[in-house]
Amino acid sequence: MDSLTTAAARALAAGDPLGALNRVALREDPPALALRGIAMAQLGEYSRSRELLKRAARGFGARETLARARCVVAEAEVALAMRDLGGSTRPLLDAAKVLAARKDANNAMQARLIAARRLLLLGRLDEATALLNTVDAHGLSPLLAATTALVAAELALRSLRIDAAEAALARAQDAAMRARVPALLAEVAEARAALDRPAARQWIAGREHMLRLAEVAALYDSGTLVIDACSMSLRAGPLWLPLARRPLLFTLARVLAEAWPGDADRATLITRVFRIRRIDETHRARLRVEIGRLRKIVAPLAAVEATERGFRLQPRKAREVAVLMPPVDGDADALRALLADGAAWSTSALALALGASQRTVQRALADLEAAGQARAIGKGRAQRWLAPPLAGFTTILLLPAALPLA
Repeated sequence: MDSLTTAAARALAAGDPLGALNRVALREDPPALALRGIAMAQLGEYSRSRELLKRAARGFGARETLARARCVVAEAEVALAMRDLGGSTRPLLDAAKVLAARKDANNAMQARLIAARRLLLLGRLDEATALLNTVDAHGLSPLLAATTALVAAELALRSLRIDAAEAALARAQDAAMRARVPALLAEVAEARAALDRPAARQWIAGREHMLRLAEVAALYDSGTLVIDACSMSLRAGPLWLPLARRPLLFTLARVLAEAWPGDADRATLITRVFRIRRIDETHRARLRVEIGRLRKIVAPLAAVEATERGFRLQPRKAREVAVLMPPVDGDADALRALLADGAAWSTSALALALGASQRTVQRALADLEAAGQARAIGKGRAQRWLAPPLAGFTTILLLPAALPLA
């Protein structure tokens, strides 16, 4: 590189994007385009940044594989910041292999961490864990060490391994202090705060109270039959039964659990499960059919007994039945949890993360916007969605594809 590009690179490393732009703003050669792209990303101009980085990658061509791979990694990091989660991670992982082969260990590590964070946002926790296991944390720079520990902490939090999460956050804190990057220190502090915030509400035998993440983990370990409205599943000890694809049956199980140790009358079940007010014999017949389906599915965990008034949930081994609910009332909880990270999401990225159709997400966003809980910026394909964070709560349990405890 010439003296101007070298000076621009040093300015970027020092956190001075304007200083870097002053040196290369009018240049169109590939190194200058790459530096301009990184500077624009640091200034929050992500769309312009991606355009410049793509031009730089094309300009470097097939022969300059190292420089091109670095552009691929930088563009992937910008895409992650934009919450553009479409496409495959293969180009990024291929770039990581090129960088590792050319002895650029730091950027190769950065590429794997970007891929792991993308998988985390998509809820593909097994793949993120496998990818993180390929990262050798020894000898990393403080910045990369902190980032690696943060990814490990989020994986642990998402699977409610609280001790592992606390250890990873301690490593992240130590590395972030050595890196002296304010944004990184703030990210670590936010992750640590999630441990102390209410994560869910517990309803058991007619009483409700708030639980933190560690208390949720303890509830799962207690052997209590848990009807989890955060992930739409049932759990008792090691047995885990997802019902996200059977929402009607989950609602039926939840109503029965809320009435435990008593029974739920037929009118209440029909009204809440089928969402109707005028009940006739056809609804009673439909209730019997759905009760039969629920009995079959939950048989390893509980029995559903008929009573004179209605039906009762009877756990097989658990001593108690508890309902675990999101920390705040409202529909579209997983959508709000994703938006609560403060980043701007596209509807396509939200649909990909939630495993839902884009039209379903658009309807849910319209409802949140009408309730003042989300807002759109931009128009057309450039439109993104934002929401204020849920102050005082953590949304870990509401994120998609949360794993059961091993």
